[in-house]
Amino acid sequence: MIVRSLEEIGRSDRSVSAETWTSRRLLLAADGMGFSLHDTIIEAGTATQMWYRNHFEAVYCIEGEGEIEELDHGVVHQISPGVMYALNLNDRHELRARTRLRLVCVFNPPCTGRETHDETGAYPLLGDDDAAEVPA
Repeated sequence: MIVRSLEEIGRSDRSVSAETWTSRRLLLAADGMGFSLHDTIIEAGTATQMWYRNHFEAVYCIEGEGEIEELDHGVVHQISPGVMYALNLNDRHELRARTRLRLVCVFNPPCTGRETHDETGAYPLLGDDDAAEVPA
């Protein structure tokens, strides 16, 4: 059984931050679950363009208000607690946070923990050899 708390994740290299977000990575590829699970904070007043070419992602909002735009189609969806969106077509998107957003994110294939967004907004597809050394 795997049991982790946000408190312990926050003190480890499983907590990764960039200019607009912080991702607390609860489950990673090395955990062997077949997906990764992240508790992610998007800072208020920010806009982040992403394009997960190598991953499918499902996102469930548990706090805050914002919107997500499908960049290839110009369609905008409102995000608030209780709303889920899934990037089932590796959709290019921009996530805009009116207030601080807290999101639960699931990635398939699972993230290793070493991913950072590249110039296109994607996470590279890393293998087991690229997995982070993270505490259990």
